[in-house]
Amino acid sequence: MASLRLRRQESSTGQQDSPRSPEAEVGMKVEDLWDVLEPQLSPTEKLNACFESIPLSAFPSCTFLSRWMHTLVDFCLMIEIKSDTSLAEAVDILAQNKILSAPVVDVNASEDASWMDRYIGIVEFAGIVVWILHQTEPPSPRSPNRRTAFSAAVNGMKKTVELESLGPESAAMTSGNFFEALTTSDLYKNTKVGDISGSFRWAPFLALQSSNSFLTMLLLLSKYKMKSVPVVDFGEGKIDNIITQSSVIHMLAECAGLQWFESWGMKKLSEIGLPMMSLKQIIKVYEDEPVLQAFKLMRRYRIGGIPVVESGGNKAIGNISLRDAQFLLTAPEIYHDYRSITAKNFLTAVKNYLENHHGDSPLVSGMITCKSDNTIKELIQLLDSKKIHRIYVVDDDGNLEGVITLRDIISRLVHEPRGYFGDFFDGVLPLPANSRV
Repeated sequence: MASLRLRRQESSTGQQDSPRSPEAEVGMKVEDLWDVLEPQLSPTEKLNACFESIPLSAFPSCTFLSRWMHTLVDFCLMIEIKSDTSLAEAVDILAQNKILSAPVVDVNASEDASWMDRYIGIVEFAGIVVWILHQTEPPSPRSPNRRTAFSAAVNGMKKTVELESLGPESAAMTSGNFFEALTTSDLYKNTKVGDISGSFRWAPFLALQSSNSFLTMLLLLSKYKMKSVPVVDFGEGKIDNIITQSSVIHMLAECAGLQWFESWGMKKLSEIGLPMMSLKQIIKVYEDEPVLQAFKLMRRYRIGGIPVVESGGNKAIGNISLRDAQFLLTAPEIYHDYRSITAKNFLTAVKNYLENHHGDSPLVSGMITCKSDNTIKELIQLLDSKKIHRIYVVDDDGNLEGVITLRDIISRLVHEPRGYFGDFFDGVLPLPANSRV
């Protein structure tokens, strides 16, 4: 064990290098445990045991991560949005702080409220967009007034956009002034964040404590499909940290060079069962379809992104994700010269906008792909460096073969022991019945 540690830490000068980051310190905790575990355990059993022994208090705060990465991140713990904030104001807050989502605090909660009463949930760019677009659908017999009022408020829309029946011919409905009309409407400016609670992915607002283990967190982010896990101080009733799938991938990238990571990370994708989703299972949008079709499909199938492919083929030309929904609200002027906003036009407009205003944005590089013979380590480092949530597996001609998400990678790191959670989920708040994402 001592010789392993010496080989890992000694520099050319004979001095011990300090950990590269707080995430690397977590990796070294795993390394220490890995060295002393029973040799008869399989590598997967060893990893499970290691992560079960490390408390969440060891995970770096998301505030540190957002400052360290200097790019668009999922959360920043310093930012909370009050429930009486308007949708327009909430979008400005998210955009100015370069975050995709933020916890929402109930302004009516008492000072000594528990965390469940203090936080309504999480508001996202994508959730606001989905809610707005939902209002443009034909009014239902049960609630005609609100949607009719919204449709009337959106000047320049020739007819109501029916999200359930979008096709290539619908692209002309979303001409350049469509999104400008949406974001200048009174309903968008006056509707409060608290008013749309339950209309998109606000929950499950399932929180952990700092004493819970890494294994619990990793399983929630993978098998149980949570995008983020709040770590709550139950005594104070406040969020101490928010751990996202992206922050876990960043942690893994920082562990490169450690024995336990290399033994797992050098395996090829096929060796660990990736991609999990085959070509036939991929939800996609064609380049000449309206961009709203992409967001409709993401909503319907509860996925975070879909590829844009050439008309009539399988060659990938780009990717549209929920995080791209921000550009419908924060920069509607970039579509003004387009007579129709197809998926291809959307990608072009956003790329041009980013090149002119945010040249270092990971979205400028467009669709990120890999080959089936790449290693899991290469994949993790690529996803982390580009700050993206999914990568597409393509053949030598650029045709799609599969897709790999952050959740897929985490799910291959650990497994759920039989009966591990027991009655853990009893009493957990369910997704709202009318959740749209």
